[in-house]
This record gives sequence, structure tokens and C-alpha cells, in this order.
Amino acid sequence: MESHFRVYWCLGILLLSSYLTSAQETTVSFRNDIMPILSRGGCNTGGCHGHRDGKGELRFSLWGEKPGEDHKALLEGARRVKLSSPAASWILRKPTLQMKHEGKERFNLESPEYSLLLRWIEQGAVDDYGGAARLRSLQVTPDSAILSEPQRSLQLKVWATFEDGERRDVTYWATYSLSNLLAEIDPKGKVTFLKPGETTVLTRYLNEHVSTRITLLPERPGFAWNDPVPVNYIDEHIFAKLRRLRMNPSGLCDDATFVRRAFLDIIGTLPTAAEARSFVADPAKDKRETLIKQLLLRPEYSQFWALKWSDLLRNEEKVLDRTGVEAFHGWMRESFDKGKGIDQFVRELLTARGSTYNNPPANYYRALRNPTDRSEATAQLFLGARLRCAKCHNHPFDRWTQDEYYKFAALFDGIDYKVIENKRRDKFDKNTFVGEQEVQLVPERKFKDPRSKKPPEPGLLGSEAVALNAEQDRFEQLADWITGPSNTLFAMVQVNRIWYNLMGRGLVNPVDDFRPTNPASHPRLLRALARDFSDHGYDLRHIILRITSSRSYQLSTETNSTNVRDSENYARASMTRLPAEVLLDAAHSTLGQSGKFKQYKNIKRAIALPGVKGAFLENNPHHDDRFLHLFGKPPRLLNSDAERLNEISLAQAFEMTSGETLSHLIQAKGNLLDQLLSGKLTDKEILAELYWTAINRPPTTEEQEGLLQHIADRPGSGRRGALEDISWALLNSKEFLFRH
Repeated sequence: MESHFRVYWCLGILLLSSYLTSAQETTVSFRNDIMPILSRGGCNTGGCHGHRDGKGELRFSLWGEKPGEDHKALLEGARRVKLSSPAASWILRKPTLQMKHEGKERFNLESPEYSLLLRWIEQGAVDDYGGAARLRSLQVTPDSAILSEPQRSLQLKVWATFEDGERRDVTYWATYSLSNLLAEIDPKGKVTFLKPGETTVLTRYLNEHVSTRITLLPERPGFAWNDPVPVNYIDEHIFAKLRRLRMNPSGLCDDATFVRRAFLDIIGTLPTAAEARSFVADPAKDKRETLIKQLLLRPEYSQFWALKWSDLLRNEEKVLDRTGVEAFHGWMRESFDKGKGIDQFVRELLTARGSTYNNPPANYYRALRNPTDRSEATAQLFLGARLRCAKCHNHPFDRWTQDEYYKFAALFDGIDYKVIENKRRDKFDKNTFVGEQEVQLVPERKFKDPRSKKPPEPGLLGSEAVALNAEQDRFEQLADWITGPSNTLFAMVQVNRIWYNLMGRGLVNPVDDFRPTNPASHPRLLRALARDFSDHGYDLRHIILRITSSRSYQLSTETNSTNVRDSENYARASMTRLPAEVLLDAAHSTLGQSGKFKQYKNIKRAIALPGVKGAFLENNPHHDDRFLHLFGKPPRLLNSDAERLNEISLAQAFEMTSGETLSHLIQAKGNLLDQLLSGKLTDKEILAELYWTAINRPPTTEEQEGLLQHIADRPGSGRRGALEDISWALLNSKEFLFRH
């Protein structure tokens, strides 16, 4: 028995020794073992050797997208990789600080990174291209998680599956980043929250990346759900998530707040004092929905949404000229007025050609003068894809490759322009056009892939896209593919943009950045809205009515103890500064005046302006034009919602306190103040009228007492001065400047 035991023991030792020897002699894969080291150490990021110019004479491809080139870069010269003396290789000595390294220590002598790199060099430092199994998929567990305090940490596990069937734990070798500062993550995939909230982890390994949403719920002993009654499916989705987050929504806003919010959000216009008073006094239970339907039929509705799309479609006078701008704007306004579906609206843009005066949607291509501008704009506006990163390298955070970028850009080659006339003043400015043009299709292909110096084969985006039929109009095929019922992404991108305009934040944020690594805050709601939109003919009015009728839209901005920190789950209404045009029109209407715009003297309201020349291209603009520029009206040089700026600045504060526009409005003869003073109204009635006109509510008792005393202290000719003071204070109040 003892002899048998010795035999088995010896055999076991021999087998273990054989296994260890075999493991130590396993060939190290450059593609699957060494490339992850370069990523984990940050060597191939944009801030290090992955920069387009490299660092310290060494340049890697960004995030290791081109392993063959990276291998060549490592073996150039005899210093970085020394086959005759592997341990002396700079690729080992610099990251371990055995010699000077600007990138500081990336790993130490006892680390797995050092061991693998050393063995790879000892084995000849070969590139196993063609021999290494390709990565097929990447899985992160858990794929989502909700933690509850006091638990604040979670360990992620990352699994890579290769084409040869191998499934490997790569948690250590993956790289991680977070979407915000609510949490931290260590190099081994352990997430630790700093405070309650939601964060998204982007996990990257080789050529794959996966996003994982993790939520930390705060400790709320005794939390009780306030059980708000949902109006429609929007509320069901919003409230279900809030309940999971132990967060109660705020109460409904009052009628005075709602009437102001609905007017500003739907038609970009303040309600008059009479309209606001009438709505508040109306006892009808369905008055909110009735008001929304009425607003959707007003002429300001089509003006306001044409303004939004004019921003997105680069409707500006330098390239399109004034006639083209007015024609394009008029087509948009008419489209929204007649209820044209957004799918048809986009189809007409994508397939347009001919005169930019007589066929206004052709201005879409007149504004975009080369294939890459056209492809990038089309992808971003209608598919939520920001392609620009893929122009120079495979997109580091999305699925788009350089090959796909240039194939899609090639689809827009062959568009040319017949310049009927060009009456520009500066003959040397080739980017300015004054005169009619025709958008034409020509057979000549001028666009080339800069890598191959050859014209790429045109194609739609994505491997799942249908192939183009060379016998059919490529732009008709493009429109079919983008707006077709099988492309749910189109509907999601459009409803997300509408949601952003009404709710203050997109379900996907930024609004035109759809990618797996930037997930929606409420993905099921986004899909439901998209289905609703497409099922109803992509009707803008329908989806606006659906959103604004929801309880979620009608919540108050007032916080409660559970939602005071929330900014992305719609637990309360958002408070945002009014857009430049809306703010200027509101100031004018409050004082009973009309706007004055140097380039469009027949237009009295800023939301109705077709172009931007007065604010950006005029040497001596009117003060109303300067106001628009100062408060964030975009120059329309980008096809992006982000070009419009709604931030608050010191210059804006100076303009509101002592600027020419407000001073002119308040002091103008015949304005609302003169009209009120010329009647037989009491000071109390005048004060109430000013409040209802400016902020659509009556003054509080405290406000009324203090301001009536201010008027009484300045009798006679000083009475108007007192009203000017009150008007100035109202126009500078948070209630006036912000949508709330």
C-alpha cells in the first residue's frame, strides 16, 4: 500500500512539473496578451503614445486599433525590444522606472505585465497575426446592478470569448472608465461609489467595449412611495424607475406655472396677461390638454420649430444667401404648419436637388459643400452617430471603423453645384455665395480615401445595412434606409430630440450621441416613444401632445427630500434659461414693444427670424441683434443641438442690468408703462398687470405691500420711474429669465 502511494505521489509530482513547464513555455500572443498590456498601462491612449504625433519618438495606434503597426513601432531600432538581452529592453525598463520615463511607473518587476512582456521578447517578440484567435465577444458581469447603502462597492468580472472557443477571465487585463464622478473604479474592476446615484462603466478589452450601468440607492429609512397617478405610459416608465431609486417625484406645478411653461416650450412665446388669467380661472378639468392642442395650431408653433431645425440644418446667409435662407425657412415653417411627418421631411432633404430657390430642401446640400460634411451631418442628425472620430482612426467609443466612415462619405460623392450667379462682394472669399445655385448629381467621383488614394466603394452605415443597388438612385435608397420602418434608430433619435426640447435633458445625453457606451437613462421609455412616433406617422404634434400631457412633464421644479440631487431621472421639472430669441421676445412683449432687426426689418419677433446675419455677419448690428448673439443664438456652422449655448455669463448679467436693449424697452415712449399710467387704474391694478404680463402670476402679499409703498414714495412724475424700477426687477428675476 505504501509503495503504491509513493508511485502515485511521484507520478503526481511529474505531472505537475510537466504542467508547469508547459505553462511556462506557452507561446505569448502579441495580439491577445501584449496588446492588452499597452492598453492597461495607458500607453496607447490619446494622452500618451496613442496621440497622433506619438510621444518620445514612439507612436502607437489609438487604443491598439492597428496591432501590426504597433508591433512594427516596438521593433524599430534595437532599443525598445532587445532580443539579445530581453531584460534590457526599454519596453521593460521605462515602465518600471529602471530608466527615466515621462509616463511614470506603469507596472513593477513582479507584475504579470513584466513577466509576459519578458517572456514574449525571450520567445522572439513575434507578431502572431493570422495565428492568434480573434476576440468574438466581451461580457461583463453583472451587466447592470442596483446597490443599496451601506454597500458602496461592486467587483466586476470580465470574460472574453475567442473564435477558437476559449473563454478567458480578463478582468485584470481590461481597462475601465466612468461616465461621471459619482464613483471610482480601480484597475482591477472594483467600483466604489462616493455618493448615491447612477454611473456607467465603460469596459474595454482589445477591440471590444461594453457599458454597464450601476446604481447606488441612498439609505432612506422609512421611505414611503407617494404613489402618483400616471397619466400615460411615459409616467409609468418614469415613476417605475423613481420608485426603484427610492425617489419621490415632486408634485404637479400650479396652473400659472403650467400655462407659462406650455407657451414657452411649445410656441416659444409668453402668454399675455389675459391668456394667463383666463387659463388660471378656468374650472375645466381637462384645460391643460385643451391648451396644448390650441397651442399646436397657432402660427407661432411652426415658427418656433422651424427656428430649431434652421439651427440644425445650417440655415445661414453666408453659404445659402438671404434668398435661400428665407426659402429654406419658409419650407420648414410650412412643413410643420401642415403636419408633414418627420420621416417625409427628412426624405425630402436627403433626395433634394435642383434650384435652391425653387426647391428649398436642396439647401441641405448647398450648406454642406463636401462628402465628409454631408455624411457626418446626415449620420449625426438622423442616426445619432458622431462619425468624426472615425475619420482619422476607428471610433474609440463606438462601433464605426475608418472603412465604414469612408464608404458612407463616398455615398455623398457626385453632388455638385451649378452656380447660376454669384454676386458676392469679396471676390476672394470662396466660402460666400450670393445667388442661385442648382444641386446636381454628376457621374465623376472625386472623393478619395486618404489611406489608399482611391475612391471608396459607396455604402450605408453598419454591417447590417442593405447593399446599395447601382441601378437605382443612391439618395432614394439612403432615404428608404434611414426613414424606413426597420430602422428604429431614426425614430429614437428624433423623439429624443423632441424630449430634450420639452424636458430639458435628452433620454440619451448628449442628444445626438447614440452609442452603446452612452446608454439611455430610460431605454424602455425611449423605445416606447419611438414606436408611438412611428405608429402615428412621425407626427410632431402627436408626440408633443403625448409628452406635455404626461404628469412627468407637468411636475413642479420644487424639490423634496428625496429628489433634491436628481438631475437625470425627471423626478422634478428642469429649470433652464430661456433661449435667446424667446427671451428677447418675452422682454419686448412684456413692455408692449416689437423687435427691430437690421437684416429683417419686416419681422417683429425673434423666433420668426429666418437667418443669423444680423447677429453674426453685420458690421453694425441693431442692439436686438447683439442681444441674440450674446445670449447664445448659434451662428449655424454645425449640424448639432450643442451649438446653441444656454449658459449664463457675466456679460449677460451686465446686459440685463444696464444694457441698451432693456433700457430702450423700459424707457420707450408709448410702452406698456405709459399705457397703464394713461388709464384710470390704481397702483394695485397696475402692479398686478405688470406681474401677470411679465411672469404670469399675481404678486404675493409681501411683494404687493413692498412695491406699492415704493410707488407711493414717488408720487407725480416720479410714478413712472417707480414702475420702471419694478419692470427692471421683473425682467431680471429668475422667474422671468428661466423656464420653470
